[in-house]
Amino acid sequence: QVQLVESGGGSVQAGGSLRLSCAFSGGTFSAYAMVWFRQAPGKEREFVAAINWSGGSTEYADSVKGRFTISRDNAKNTMYLQMNSLKPEDTAVYYCNADKKYIFIATRDFASWGQGTQVTVSS
Repeated sequence: QVQLVESGGGSVQAGGSLRLSCAFSGGTFSAYAMVWFRQAPGKEREFVAAINWSGGSTEYADSVKGRFTISRDNAKNTMYLQMNSLKPEDTAVYYCNADKKYIFIATRDFASWGQGTQVTVSS
């Protein structure tokens, strides 16, 4: 069974940067497309970014385009989210997930989620 562990969150000031990691185990990492979602207090979970199995295709929410970069290292079974120019509205718990299909992954209804990692951006 696939297991995912998010890490790298923290507290930063607006304009700062963080890099999140998602460690994958329990399957063949390169067989999966990967995705980041986030959930702010009192709000629904929302799509942030996605990457296909090879890293050759990526997709971003409009709110993070040009500031966030998703990447993966198939040799390390790890996905990353480099977050630059952070804004207070980026404050949320960030979650990763995996699916063998990349198409429509941004709107996929995932059955389960991990603990996530908290990102707090102060103004």
